[in-house]
Amino acid sequence: MRRQWLTDVGLTLGVLLAQSAPFLFATHPAGEKWVYWPVLVTSLPALTRRWQPGGSLAVAAVGIAAYAAVDAGPAQPIWYGPLVIFYTVAYQAGRVERVLCVVGTAVGALSVIGSVNTAVRELALWSAAYAIGTLGRTRKEMAAQAERTRIARDLHDILGHSLSVMIVQAEGGAAVARTDPGRAEAAFDAISASGREAMGQLRAAVGALREPLPQLADLDQLIRTTQRTGLSVRLTERGRPRTLSSDVQVAAYRLVQEGLTNVVKHAEATSADVVLDWTSGLRVSVTDDGRGAPSQGARPAGHGLIGLRERVGAVGGQVFIGPGEQGKGFSVAAVFS
Repeated sequence: MRRQWLTDVGLTLGVLLAQSAPFLFATHPAGEKWVYWPVLVTSLPALTRRWQPGGSLAVAAVGIAAYAAVDAGPAQPIWYGPLVIFYTVAYQAGRVERVLCVVGTAVGALSVIGSVNTAVRELALWSAAYAIGTLGRTRKEMAAQAERTRIARDLHDILGHSLSVMIVQAEGGAAVARTDPGRAEAAFDAISASGREAMGQLRAAVGALREPLPQLADLDQLIRTTQRTGLSVRLTERGRPRTLSSDVQVAAYRLVQEGLTNVVKHAEATSADVVLDWTSGLRVSVTDDGRGAPSQGARPAGHGLIGLRERVGAVGGQVFIGPGEQGKGFSVAAVFS
């Protein structure tokens, strides 16, 4: 907030200096000096534009009208302050407030503009300010939507994997609770560990804690968690690892997580192989020895696999889903260039 306040003060002073230039570098009769006050009225509201964009524009409009009414100051000044405020209206004001400001600005401009040349110039300036603000707002909204989508994918991946492990352990523990108390206790310990791990990842996903998102280095922990279900999981690396961006590492980690979750839930498998192949770029795959794909050639594409394609595609990768080698089991893979 302090940095934002200093930025606003600096911008307001810059606007004030720019609008004062015609008065500072030109000679005017002494009786015209008082018309400098509208310049202050149009400049200072830039300081409050973040909190009250519509109100700040209204105050600045009063200054413009006053300057036009006296018809005594330097000719055709450029109203930098109102233009900055108009940009802020387009950038952050609500829809109704934006419409009211646009209509009010158009009516006000038509009432004070006295020539075609001035009208063309003002139309270009005000349209440009509003267009830039609209572009900024659109980019902000798109970024917010992308972040919501990312969080939704993370929540799906975290909960889907963790709950699958917990359900399998709960069912196994209940089955042996009377005949083998030791195995039952181990199963319930695994449920507790999975729950704690899921809570930690959930906090990171929603930003409650400033913890890093999972990376490829975290695959060992993911595999250990999956092995608590009784599934045998082997991690193999081929080639020489190279440095990847955080987004690519998260996408690769989520692919492995989604692949192992599907193995636990659907494959009726006893083992799964996770392979990181660095031979050409990076190819990540999860292959199981389960019942394989149904007759249609692929398992139903649920939200997890759809979200996986979107996540991998967002970082320039491609997802491949289908039967494992020699038609045995099932494979989920992604290639990152």
